[in-house]
Amino acid sequence: MAVIAGLLFLALVYFAVGQAAVLRGGAQTAADAAALGAASDARDQLLTSWMAVIDEPAQWQQFVRGEGYESERACQKAVVFASLNGAELNPEDCVPLEFGFTVTVHTEGTVGESIVPGTDERRATATASAVLEPLCLFVPPEPSPDASTEPPAEPDPSGSPSEEPEEQEPDPILSLTCGDEEWEVDPDDPVLPGVDDLFRVRLTSDHE
Repeated sequence: MAVIAGLLFLALVYFAVGQAAVLRGGAQTAADAAALGAASDARDQLLTSWMAVIDEPAQWQQFVRGEGYESERACQKAVVFASLNGAELNPEDCVPLEFGFTVTVHTEGTVGESIVPGTDERRATATASAVLEPLCLFVPPEPSPDASTEPPAEPDPSGSPSEEPEEQEPDPILSLTCGDEEWEVDPDDPVLPGVDDLFRVRLTSDHE
């Protein structure tokens, strides 16, 4: 009987270890999904904001470089993705990086005291980071000459009114290079690259 009881106890221990491994795997999946969700939301924000200033080339650079998104909103999306994968993510555990996010999640489930006593409060924890990589290059237009710096025109000896200075044409919208593809952007009918062409969202290791 003692041998049988010992074997049963070992079986329970091995089962608990297996459950813990499954729980850790689930935690990592949830962390990965949360980090990618935050970075993807930041990418979507950039595209939406860029559309609002598509006819102002001077403002393009910050969006092409991956700047100008709301980290708090992106972290809220990370909370949603963590929850969908059976984990909890506290707002303070979503940390913005220069171009991405690091998140730490805790599983909602535990190993369970019914398997091994004392494990009912043990939850798995996992961390993941995702980055937003710009894929496009943009050369801003040259600034127009400032009319105030030009020398004043000579007065007309005949006394006739001088001609009105010609209005300078606005700087043209330049092309956008995304990888090997060129995009010509017309502000009257903008056809922009898709978000997958503009940015790559990927998980990153702690060594990067």
